[in-house]
Amino acid sequence: MTKRTKDADVEDTPRRRARNHVDIPPGTELPLELGTKVHCRWRGKDEFYQAKVIERRPGRGKSDEDYEYYVHYEQFNRRMDSWVSLGEMDLSTLVVVEKTEDGKKKKDAHEPDAEHAEFDPKALQEHEEFTKVRNILQIELGKHEMDTWYFSPFPPEYNDCQKLYFCEYTLQFFKRKEQLQRHLKKNEMRHPPGDEIYRKGKLSFFEIDGKKHKLFCQNLCYLAKLFLDHKTLYYDVDLFLFYVLMECDERGYHIVGYFSKEKCSEEGYNLACILTLPPYQRKGYGKLLISFSYELSKIEGKVGTPERPLSDLGLVSYRGYWTRELLKILGDESKQFLSIKDLSEMTMIKTEDIISTLQHLGLLAYTKGAYVICASPELIEKHFKAAGSGGVPCDPEAIIWSPYDPERARDL
Repeated sequence: MTKRTKDADVEDTPRRRARNHVDIPPGTELPLELGTKVHCRWRGKDEFYQAKVIERRPGRGKSDEDYEYYVHYEQFNRRMDSWVSLGEMDLSTLVVVEKTEDGKKKKDAHEPDAEHAEFDPKALQEHEEFTKVRNILQIELGKHEMDTWYFSPFPPEYNDCQKLYFCEYTLQFFKRKEQLQRHLKKNEMRHPPGDEIYRKGKLSFFEIDGKKHKLFCQNLCYLAKLFLDHKTLYYDVDLFLFYVLMECDERGYHIVGYFSKEKCSEEGYNLACILTLPPYQRKGYGKLLISFSYELSKIEGKVGTPERPLSDLGLVSYRGYWTRELLKILGDESKQFLSIKDLSEMTMIKTEDIISTLQHLGLLAYTKGAYVICASPELIEKHFKAAGSGGVPCDPEAIIWSPYDPERARDL
């Protein structure tokens, strides 16, 4: 047996053990204060980025060294926020939160980032405070496991559950996989509720009325909020229609994404909220959702626009769609001397969106009190190539749909 000296006994205290493994600088106060900035390891790699501590919780041990910290990596979107331990921090880079003369923490000035430039700074700060920590870290939906991105206000009994299991047909969610399996044995439905209004190959759209199928639509909102940052969760789904894009195979219909739409929008919005689930992103489905929303507007005979404010990324997606649709018409030599109003009537894109898009492309001049479209064939071709692919195409002939009729809905 090896003899232990007094010094060895001293070295074996929790703080000494932590120092050996984490190298805690002398004078460091633990647990770390909220607002502290420190360089943290990035996803298990040997890369460190400055992060801000926004929440903390006791770890499995009992000492201050065993705390876990929820950090926001300042170079990245909030969806990259995660729980880390002291061992994943470079404590030599520690910047302790400043305090005022009365000992209170100084509050950071909050400026919206580029992605949320259209949002009110005060409302943005309140939102981020309320949703700062992800409550559900992972979900299972059909054959897909997904790491979540943001907080979603699930009922309180689910807040201690790091992983949820969703039925991909009813969107009911469960804490344990056995519960989901029992549910699937009882549930014979292999498609969502509502009406199938589009089918092309393996893809279908279902229109689902929030009033008729409230539970499904509320569950869809809970699910969507895990991947959407600044969108209001619709508790009152009665006022909305949900258009759910599905992929079909021998096992049934599997949700790809969706958009929601007010039944009666005074502002003329043809889309309120849009999401493509992570396993289906970068495959052209988001462009299909946008295109489909405008095809419905064409059937309605109403000019449409997405609900504001748009995030920076949302604006990029829509500007791409508007660009492709407008340039297809402007590049058609048989259609000449078109006005902004003509373009709006042909595409159902709002005139303000047309003007902002053409200005962004440098194809619009304002002279003698009127807008004039100035576009050579070469310039149109250049912009059209730069706009990229239109994604998965939408076939208007495959849509079987009638616009929502409030009078008829009242009679049902």
